[in-house]
Amino acid sequence: MERLLICRKTLTDKLMREVFILKNYRLLKVVILLAVYFIPCINFIAAAEELPKSTVSKHPDYACMYLDEDRCENFNRKVFKFNTVLNKAIIKPVDIIWASIMPKYGMDRIRGVYKNIEYPKRLVSTLVQGDFKASGRETVRFLANSTLGLGGMFDPAKRFFKLEPADENMEQALTKCKCRQGHYMVMPGINSTTPRGLCGKLLDTALNPTSYIGTPILALIKLGFTINETTYMQAMADMVQSNFADPYDIAKKYYGIENHIKANNYDRQSVIEENEQKYNNDYNTVTNNEETKLTNTPAEEEPDVENVAYADLLKDGITKESYILKHSKPKADIVLENYNPQTPVIDAMRTALFNLPGINDSIWTDLSIWNRSYAHRLKTASVNIEPDKENYKYRYILNKNKTSPLAIIFPSIGEGIKSHHSVVFSKLFFDCGYSVIILGSSFQWEFAKSMAEGYTPGIPAEDAKKLAQIINLALSQLEEKYKYTPNNKTIIGTSFGALTALFVASNEYKNDTLGNVKYIAINPPIELFYAMKEVDKNCEEWQKNTGDLKERVAHTSAKILKLWQQKDEPNFTITQLPFSDSEAKIITSYVMHQKLSDLIHTIEKIPTHKSGDFYKKIYNVNYQDYMNKYILEKKNLKYDDLNYDSSLYSISDYLENNDNYKIYHTLDDYLINSHQLNMLKKYTGNKSVYLNNGSHLGFMYRPEFIDSLTKDIKINSQ
Repeated sequence: MERLLICRKTLTDKLMREVFILKNYRLLKVVILLAVYFIPCINFIAAAEELPKSTVSKHPDYACMYLDEDRCENFNRKVFKFNTVLNKAIIKPVDIIWASIMPKYGMDRIRGVYKNIEYPKRLVSTLVQGDFKASGRETVRFLANSTLGLGGMFDPAKRFFKLEPADENMEQALTKCKCRQGHYMVMPGINSTTPRGLCGKLLDTALNPTSYIGTPILALIKLGFTINETTYMQAMADMVQSNFADPYDIAKKYYGIENHIKANNYDRQSVIEENEQKYNNDYNTVTNNEETKLTNTPAEEEPDVENVAYADLLKDGITKESYILKHSKPKADIVLENYNPQTPVIDAMRTALFNLPGINDSIWTDLSIWNRSYAHRLKTASVNIEPDKENYKYRYILNKNKTSPLAIIFPSIGEGIKSHHSVVFSKLFFDCGYSVIILGSSFQWEFAKSMAEGYTPGIPAEDAKKLAQIINLALSQLEEKYKYTPNNKTIIGTSFGALTALFVASNEYKNDTLGNVKYIAINPPIELFYAMKEVDKNCEEWQKNTGDLKERVAHTSAKILKLWQQKDEPNFTITQLPFSDSEAKIITSYVMHQKLSDLIHTIEKIPTHKSGDFYKKIYNVNYQDYMNKYILEKKNLKYDDLNYDSSLYSISDYLENNDNYKIYHTLDDYLINSHQLNMLKKYTGNKSVYLNNGSHLGFMYRPEFIDSLTKDIKINSQ
């Protein structure tokens, strides 16, 4: 500690003596001064004590993996809360005003100029790292964009010379110099950083020409640059704050992995390609024997069910019908041409491609009050389910026709009212003349937060009753406010939302409370417990190869970020996802466990100052553990009974005797098996439509599905 204080005092004295030099733009001396005095300080802080690494559990602790133990969590959470209030009260209102003055095109041009001005930090960073090729590329980019690009407003270096930008900073240089990152910290105005990160930011500031301004006009220009940059950050801040039960934990995880990617240059295309050779020589080649069998083993021949000696089987109590249901493979009703399947888990991720034109089209950014894109026309309201609980929010958009048909959307497990898929579905319905209500999943933290004390989601029949109650409350609210009375209704759900939609249908079949309703279910789990086991099995695949997990996860995340950056480029198309099966399982397992973690965090009412202890336990909890603890034990139910009651078999009476529904399923959905599909077909007949490819929701972007769904929508509106 004495050494640290001496280091800080010396630094302060030196910095004070350099003030005059700063005013005269002598950057190089300042950079050397900061590097010489800060680097030992970083290493001293980081080396104070080796922190324990996360132990092997059912799910990896990414926060601990990339940032070690959060030693200052209580303090960090308080500052994080302060920053959240500061952003909401001051920064975001200013950004909204700015975004309402400056169109998106203008903001992009200003950002380009600012990025171009930051050339010195990129140059020095690449030089310190010894990457002279990158230094030369950045210099050529700077010269080209400063001249042909009108000061950086445009990027001819990328467009014409194919020189990709590299977002280099001085923390990357410090990492190259073997400086340890130190403990995770949250500082006023900075939601996530480390001692190394702070030093990197100081060096970045010293190398930024806009730091040396001496006139009011230049100060206003600098302020404009700053506001323009913070405006771009609001989308991420809003996503973290509104979609997760514990925004602090999410912000920490995101920072940890993103900072590791940048500090090690994993975001460079050349490094991505190099790591691709190291971890996966081919996107479709997986690394362990079981996964290799998945892609390389020839499909089993379909058993000859017609020529089996059923008389012999009957002696063992096996009937011809039961044998056929178990062993025959169902047939596809819709064939997706040129789908080019990869593996079931990778194909399921193609659900991210589900989109429609016009959803976010606007010359204004998301923050602007002038943005009138479809997504911004959706309104938010809330209803109260329990007197002492928070209101449950829902989103809606009404057609001009006061009696237009109504679509009610149930998203996949763990998704909230801002689910992208829900917005896409709502536009599809709205374009066909519907009004729309978007609800969140019943297996989601916001749903649990609005329910009565002790309520735990997970029993489809019970969740369905609550969802029907919410629908009626929302309809009463819309009728009172807008005089809206729909002539008919359609409930559409995906995955777990599809399962609960069918249970709503079954409940309505017995006790009509919603009136005239039709139902569309897309990939509902046929046996919920079976689906949860498959999710857990995929989530624990990472345990088979933990040696380089940290780097593999960073490499996978870097590819995701690269795809995200490319999606807005002109003519961007993708036919297959650039992931191996093991990478796809890493991605989906993180998403699925985060949803479960948020739900349990809400059910347990974890105080923020004890969240650290909570997360040490939650990484050893999977979906089956949830069902055992929060459903079976809490409600004193038997496994076999609940297993049946949560499956579609339990509502076979409704499925067989009604025709007001349609089910879309795929033959290669990894959350079901052929026997379950055969049983479902037995109950539903032609009311179930099977697609040959697409796994779990990975076919929704295909025109064959969209065209079929559009026909259903038009029929249901009549």
